[in-house]
Amino acid sequence: MGDMRIAVLGAAGRMGQALTRALHATPGCEIAGGLEAKGSPAVGRDLGEIAGLDAIGVPITDDAHALFSHVEGVLDFTLPNATTEFVALSAQARIVHVVGTTGFTDDQLAKLDAAARHATIVKAGNMSMGVNLMAALTKRVAEILGPEFDIEILEMHHRHKRDAPSGTSLMLGEAAANGRAIALADKAVRTRDGDTGPRHEGDIGFAALRGGDVVGEHSVIFAGPGERIEITHIASDRGIFARGAVHGALWARGKPPGLYSMADVLGL
Repeated sequence: MGDMRIAVLGAAGRMGQALTRALHATPGCEIAGGLEAKGSPAVGRDLGEIAGLDAIGVPITDDAHALFSHVEGVLDFTLPNATTEFVALSAQARIVHVVGTTGFTDDQLAKLDAAARHATIVKAGNMSMGVNLMAALTKRVAEILGPEFDIEILEMHHRHKRDAPSGTSLMLGEAAANGRAIALADKAVRTRDGDTGPRHEGDIGFAALRGGDVVGEHSVIFAGPGERIEITHIASDRGIFARGAVHGALWARGKPPGLYSMADVLGL
């Protein structure tokens, strides 16, 4: 089996460039293409040069159908509407699709589930190994501590991030809810404003900060009587997400169609 032919979707963006650099640095990968929207000034330019590397002889295209037909996998950190269209193409081509996009609606998530009948999809709110370990720890701590420990999830990201809470925060919230054997949808508190009254036992609170160029910071706070436990992850380089995504693609090669998580990839 030769190197895995992998393409980058949204290739000219910040994450797209990081993904190209990660592919270039990872043995077993071949950079097989890059995709941008029609009309993008990046179309036709060399993918390596866009990512700050030497030219690699791979021009960025705007033809998704042609791209998906000749690759084994794609890395996708785009937008929810785009990703739901792209996973349908991956299902048709029966290839690996790594999804780092966040902010999906329930209807869009249903489309990912449908595509996973034919595509091998690895989806995570965060691709870093550290964050996925943090989620496993969060679940375990939530299992051990009683309801007298209130759970709050705090995150901060750069000023350009569109969705809140972040996909990572929601992933951590799901981990905490699973640890307590409850449904997050029943206990999540995403906004507080004005006279909200006292906190309800079992609630899982979310707070989102936006500003500057913060790559990503997340804390899960277990606040109990007389003590507080905090689990924190600070990302200072987008490369950690890119490396995790590439690792996920290589892991998924040869796996049967389905919807997998980074916990599956890492064996957590």
